[in-house]
Amino acid sequence: MSETTEPGRGAPHPHEPHAEGLASRLNWLRAGVLGANDGIVSTAGLVVGVAAATTSLPAIFTAGIAGLSAGAISMAVGEYVSVSTQRDSERALLAKERMELRDEPDFELAELADIYQAKGLSPATARQVAEELTAHDAFTAHAEAELGLNPHQLTNPWQAALSSAVSFILGALLPLLAIMLPPTTARIPVTFGSVLVALAVTGSVSARLGGSRRGRAVVRVVIGGALAMAITYAIGQLANVSGI
Repeated sequence: MSETTEPGRGAPHPHEPHAEGLASRLNWLRAGVLGANDGIVSTAGLVVGVAAATTSLPAIFTAGIAGLSAGAISMAVGEYVSVSTQRDSERALLAKERMELRDEPDFELAELADIYQAKGLSPATARQVAEELTAHDAFTAHAEAELGLNPHQLTNPWQAALSSAVSFILGALLPLLAIMLPPTTARIPVTFGSVLVALAVTGSVSARLGGSRRGRAVVRVVIGGALAMAITYAIGQLANVSGI
């Protein structure tokens, strides 16, 4: 049994975060760190590609701002739609569970006891746990045990959308500033370097918060960002040579 449902256990071990807290943290990780990565890579690729084709600072700035704005809006809308769909599904499951508790309380009590028995409790203890949890808050007990949901802490689509948009903008500002501030001859090298460093940092943070291997995450995002910039730079050079 997990530390979030087994009665009689103390607080979770510091290295084993509470399941609800972990789920919430991972949601913010997905909308935040990944949004920043998207902002860094997409804007860097855009401004590097334009800078390879022209030295006009207004043209580069316009392209960067357009990419930042479009990307932030796209991320926010996509995150809102995704989380709203997830929340609608969760609400439908919760409504079904509430109806079953109303129409078949005895069956639901037996089902809850079976869940805890399957987790390792004896039949008598599982029954007692089910009865006590049902007496305290039957709906929450069943939602957490059967569906893995806390009905009072569903993901907010507006928060997810805002987090995604803000993180994208913050990520996009770095390559935009890196391409705008240096002298003409240093624009692309400075942007390449600063973007790769930033991606290494976000990849490391992502791996740390998600509990995955840091080296693999860093290599993955750095290689991806480098490829994106190299490809758009090559396209910009081709456009410049051909006079498009």
